[in-house]
Amino acid sequence: MTALPFPDESFGAFLFDMDGTILNSIAAAERVWSAWAHRHGVDVETFLPTIHGRRARETIGQLNIAGMDVAAEAIALAEAEIDDVEGVVSIAGAEAFLTALPVDRWAIVTSAPRRLALRRLEAAGLPVPALMISGEDVAHGKPAPDCFLLAAERLGQQPKDCLVFEDAPAGIQAAEAAGARVIVVTAAHAHRLETSHPVIAGYAHVLPVLDGRGRLTIGAGSSPTDGWRRA
Repeated sequence: MTALPFPDESFGAFLFDMDGTILNSIAAAERVWSAWAHRHGVDVETFLPTIHGRRARETIGQLNIAGMDVAAEAIALAEAEIDDVEGVVSIAGAEAFLTALPVDRWAIVTSAPRRLALRRLEAAGLPVPALMISGEDVAHGKPAPDCFLLAAERLGQQPKDCLVFEDAPAGIQAAEAAGARVIVVTAAHAHRLETSHPVIAGYAHVLPVLDGRGRLTIGAGSSPTDGWRRA
C-alpha cells in the first residue's frame, strides 16, 4: 500500500467480512470442502475457487446434484468446519484494528453460520463484536446486499455511510449492491484480484481514527500497538 485508502472520506461504521478479511481460514476450509467434493465426485480443482465468500447452501446448490439434500449437506459441512480450525489465524494487525474501534461502530458480516464464525474467531484470537450478521440472519446470501443492509440498519447507519472490508468477489458485489464503500483486503489472496476499489494487504500499517466530528477514518500506524488515534 503506497497511500492511505479514502484519505478525504469519513464513515459512520466499518463492516467486516470474516474469512479472508480479518482471519485466514483457507487451509481448514479447503480441507473440509475437498473431502466433501471427493465424496460426491466433484472436481476439486475447479470447485474450490467457488466456495469462498458465499453461504454453503448456495455453493452446494449451484452444483445441481440430483437427489442431494442441500440443507442437510450445508449443516454437515458447517459441523465439519467447526471441528477443523487447525491453521486458522488472524490477519496481521486485525486484532489491534478491531479492538481500537468503538463497539457500536463496527460489525462482522459473514456468510458463515454463527457457530462456525464464533469458533473461527476464537481460534484466531479475535474479538467477538457486539453485532454480527451471519449467513443465517438473511434470506439471501452474498452477492445479495441483504447482510450489509441489515448490519447498517442495526448499527443505526445508512449503507452509503459504511465502509465494507471484503476479500471475495461475492462479498464485494454485495457491498456494492448495498451502496456501501468498499476496501479490499488481499492478505489471503494467492492471486491478484482485479478491482477498482482501494486495496490493503492487511492491517499492520493502518489504524482507525476518530475525527473531530466523531467520524471514522483510516490513518497510518507504524505498529499494531499504536492503539486508538484521534485526528
